[in-house]
Amino acid sequence: MATARPRPQVMKLTDAAATRIKDIMSKSERPVAGLRVGVKNGGCAGMAYTMEYAQSINPTDEIVEDKGVKILIDPKAVLFLLGTEMDYKIDKLSSQFVFNNPNQTSACGCGESVQLTPAQGEAAEVH
Repeated sequence: MATARPRPQVMKLTDAAATRIKDIMSKSERPVAGLRVGVKNGGCAGMAYTMEYAQSINPTDEIVEDKGVKILIDPKAVLFLLGTEMDYKIDKLSSQFVFNNPNQTSACGCGESVQLTPAQGEAAEVH
């Protein structure tokens, strides 16, 4: 009988991203179950990343816990986010979350929209 392989972790956070998320969530006026991360159609390159407070966990959410942060991912977004590292960058004129995504094939000039291809091969077996 075959043994089940461990499921790959969909996303990881850098220390900077985890610290910033914890800081933001601690200032929420309502209880927060986690940070919901996903993708949506739109923008000049085809897709955009989404982030929002999650007041509750949906039964179909992929739950990732990294560095003390709970990330909730819609199952439709898993293959687009597989292998992604979320970072938080501070430059002289801006600060923002950055997604280092191996599934990203291009991005628009403004940086708000990306083109993503679903993960392929063995890792695509995530349910």
